[in-house]
Amino acid sequence: MRADVQNLFIRIHMLHNAGMEDINMGDMLLLLEKHGYKVAEREVKQELERLTEDNFLTPHDDQYSITGAGIEELKEIRTVLHGLCSEVLQPEAEQTR
Repeated sequence: MRADVQNLFIRIHMLHNAGMEDINMGDMLLLLEKHGYKVAEREVKQELERLTEDNFLTPHDDQYSITGAGIEELKEIRTVLHGLCSEVLQPEAEQTR
């Protein structure tokens, strides 16, 4: 997977996890690696910083919590993903109709 596409998925994973509980770089690195992403600590830190700059996460010490804007963004992402997954993941026979 190209790095730019992977980074979008990583940010979605981060927002999702931050929506459940505060996240930190170390835990996110392990989780992302479990999901098959090939990432370094530097990349995870950059994505956390980008989400913070976009006002989707708030840092406190080594933890990050989701903001109201992050919750709204995650809702929109889930809506779009639901439609995308329905279309992309349907069997090929149905796609050719």
